[in-house]
Amino acid sequence: MSNQPAIPPAGRLSTVQWLICVIAAIGFAFDIYELLMLPLIMRPALLELVGAAPGSEEFQMWVGRLFYIPAFVGGLIGLFGGYLTDRLGRRFVLTWSILLYAVSAFLAGFSTNIWMLLVLRCTTFIGVCVEFVAAVAWLAELFPNPHQREKVLGYTQAFSSIGGLLVAVANGLALEFSKSLPAIAIPGALTSLVGTIGEIHQHEAWRYTLMSGLIPAIPLIFIRPFLPESPVWAEKRSAGTLKRPTIAALFAPDLARTTIVTTIMFACSYGAAFGAIQQLPQIVPGLADVKAKAEKASENAKVPEDPAKAKAARMGAARGVEQKVASEYTKVQEIGGLLGRFALAFLAVRILSRRTLLRVFQAPGMILMPLVFYFFLRIENQTFFEINLESIYLGKLPITTMSVGVLIAGFFTVAQFSFWGNYLPLVYPMHLRGTGESFAANIGGRMLGTSFAYVTAQIVTKLPDTYGSAPAKYALTSAGVALFVYVVGSIACAFLPEPDPNAFHD
Repeated sequence: MSNQPAIPPAGRLSTVQWLICVIAAIGFAFDIYELLMLPLIMRPALLELVGAAPGSEEFQMWVGRLFYIPAFVGGLIGLFGGYLTDRLGRRFVLTWSILLYAVSAFLAGFSTNIWMLLVLRCTTFIGVCVEFVAAVAWLAELFPNPHQREKVLGYTQAFSSIGGLLVAVANGLALEFSKSLPAIAIPGALTSLVGTIGEIHQHEAWRYTLMSGLIPAIPLIFIRPFLPESPVWAEKRSAGTLKRPTIAALFAPDLARTTIVTTIMFACSYGAAFGAIQQLPQIVPGLADVKAKAEKASENAKVPEDPAKAKAARMGAARGVEQKVASEYTKVQEIGGLLGRFALAFLAVRILSRRTLLRVFQAPGMILMPLVFYFFLRIENQTFFEINLESIYLGKLPITTMSVGVLIAGFFTVAQFSFWGNYLPLVYPMHLRGTGESFAANIGGRMLGTSFAYVTAQIVTKLPDTYGSAPAKYALTSAGVALFVYVVGSIACAFLPEPDPNAFHD
């Protein structure tokens, strides 16, 4: 006879289960919200806090540092967070991880120097890295019916892309209304510790964008008392039968292949996103139509009589246009990612083979991703039309040759992130679920995968000027990085173990 517990049928969601889905969706949404904030605020933040010219060696050095150091720190400590998820409980760790990244993002808006911003991005990343692992384990165990579990994991993770869309919207709103928002200043009692923000920088849009990361903490404070702990985890812990997790157990003969392959493939998924897609704000300013808009904004800018201030005002007007269009392209990419995540959630309950499910997105992406970035600045960017969403505060969505390419890139790449949230809980036993998920997601995705942003930035600095402007170098390098990680991920997919759904509650 089987020792597996009886699997209850899927029923209508209760009020508590809906609350669970809501808080998980908020967590997933702002997980990506916090991560995708950096590409949007990087350029103006470095111009203010470092003062180096875009494309210079110092500028590129800090681009690499801000992308990779927080990911490395977050991945390393996030691995410990996965261990704590198995030791202390899914709900407890989930709650505190969301509060950590929300408060850290808010405080980052007060950064007075580049080091302060770097430290707070590290603590933000720690919270994000831990939240994903805790939320996936928590959801998987709260919905024991396999069909319902796949749907809940798939559709709540889809809110990650809504988070990516929201951060682009938040950045667009900050750019539009920053001058009328309250000034950002350091309280007098703290100026001796962290310094001050110059008066001319107290209404910078990038600061308000960072501070908006506090939003997920607000509903969490009110909903948390109604959230249950994972019942199967709590039962085993109270009975004293919950085994102690260890990193070494992930490399036991029955799990070593799973751990190694999922870590490599998670790294490739994140490598495509951070090494290519997240470089869009660096590439978009190179589009001919964007350069024309920026030049026109510079010419029409109201400038003071002082030559130095006039030059700064014209540059600011041009960069504002570049940032706004980059934000619009990011929205299009996130819409593509959202469609991809929903497509995966739909297919996850219809395609039994996990390898086949992943290849539905992996194979087309391996061809299309490199082509999109290779041709980004090489072909005419024809504008078909614009979707004007100003009435609902979403700005504009440009429908152009390259925005369609960006949407396709987001569809096939971002969908793979949801795959891992559905897959990983099935391949690790309960006492190792958080630790195993954390190793693949944080060592593979956050530490190794996000390092491709640093790789891209470093390659760009080494390319001679014969390859064109900084945006052209970023486009070409992103194409090469995307091709590399997709090829490696596709090879690794052949070795991906198929999970045993009957062993889920072991």
